Amino acid sequence: MRRVRGAQSDRRVSLRPAPDTMTYLTGFLPVAHGVACQVALTREADTRKAQGDPRTRGQIMADTLVERLTGQATGTPVEIGLVMTDQALLAGSQEPAHLVGCGTVPAHTARALARDADRAWVRRLFTHPESGALVAIDSRRRLFTGQLRHQLILTDDVCATPWCDAPVRHADHATPAKHGGDTSSTNGTGLCEACNYTKDLPGWHTTLTVRSDGTRILDLTSPTGHRQQSHPPDPPGAPDPGTQLLRRLTAA
Repeated sequence: MRRVRGAQSDRRVSLRPAPDTMTYLTGFLPVAHGVACQVALTREADTRKAQGDPRTRGQIMADTLVERLTGQATGTPVEIGLVMTDQALLAGSQEPAHLVGCGTVPAHTARALARDADRAWVRRLFTHPESGALVAIDSRRRLFTGQLRHQLILTDDVCATPWCDAPVRHADHATPAKHGGDTSSTNGTGLCEACNYTKDLPGWHTTLTVRSDGTRILDLTSPTGHRQQSHPPDPPGAPDPGTQLLRRLTAA
């Protein structure tokens, strides 16, 4: 009985990339809830098929899941973070785009997402001419909110801690505000919830260095003295990855 209660407390939803610009959306749910979801989707698929819907039952169930979770059937707006160059969006360039939370997608898929959206907003993100790194945005606030938080999430995409690929949940100070760290993109980093809490424990030390070309290097030292570094993935339109790698190796 204790194991059952423990498993129920671990209920969650996760998302991971799949081939061909698809994703796996997985719900870890108590058995009654999981069966109820399956029955509801199956019933809806059977009803629509009986009404002559040409889609397969699997397609109807998938579409119904999206409609009911996002409210798309009733027109509720849902923001999707899509980072692409102006040439890819407007001039037919084949430079791949980056879909936040999913990864790299082909240019034609990114254009279709922008074209087929009920409403689409374009936010300009200025990049460094040499490295392609996103330009800093400063704020006087104590918390990372608004466009500053949005930029950190777009920049890091996944947790900045080395070897952690969990989604960004917290935008916080690399050097804590209580130690004089300012609220700016030169001191801000995107982390998962667990890593953000861990870095504030005794013995952990974190610094963020922004190089002259805009490259952001997160330096993390653990209580055991082990030191690791990480940097955000290159955005669409960045210089050749081989050149970037050589620059990082020679500058390390």
